[in-house]
Amino acid sequence: MAKRILVVEDNDLNRKLFCDVLRANGFEVEPVADGELALNTARAFDPDLAIMDIQLPNISGLDLIAEMSRDSQLSSVPVLAVTAYAGKGDEERIRAAGAASYLAKPVSIGPFMAAVRNLVEDVAAQPVA
Repeated sequence: MAKRILVVEDNDLNRKLFCDVLRANGFEVEPVADGELALNTARAFDPDLAIMDIQLPNISGLDLIAEMSRDSQLSSVPVLAVTAYAGKGDEERIRAAGAASYLAKPVSIGPFMAAVRNLVEDVAAQPVA
C-alpha cells in the first residue's frame, strides 16, 4: 500500500512539482492550496507525512504544525516544513512548533526525496500502540 502524503502549499508551481515528484516515486498525494483547509483535509486523508509550507496566506504554517501536534488524530504525523524564508533562528522556531524536518526553498529534488523517505521510514518503523 502506498504511503500517503499531504502537501500544503499555496504556490501552484511548487505544489504541482512536489505532487508530481511524490507520485512519480509511488506515493499517494493529497494537495491542499489553502492552509485553512489543511487540518480537515488531513483528518479525512489520514496521511503518513505532511509537507507544510510555512508562508501561507491567512494562517501560518507554524500555527498549522502546532495545531497538528495537539490534535489526537494528527499528532503522530511527521511534518516536513518547507519555506523560502530561511533566516537565522527559523529552523529552531519551525522545529519547536513540532516539525520533524525542515528544508529551505528552492528545494532540490534529491534532498527533498531523501527527507521524505527518511520521515516515511521513521513512521513505518514506529510500533503501533
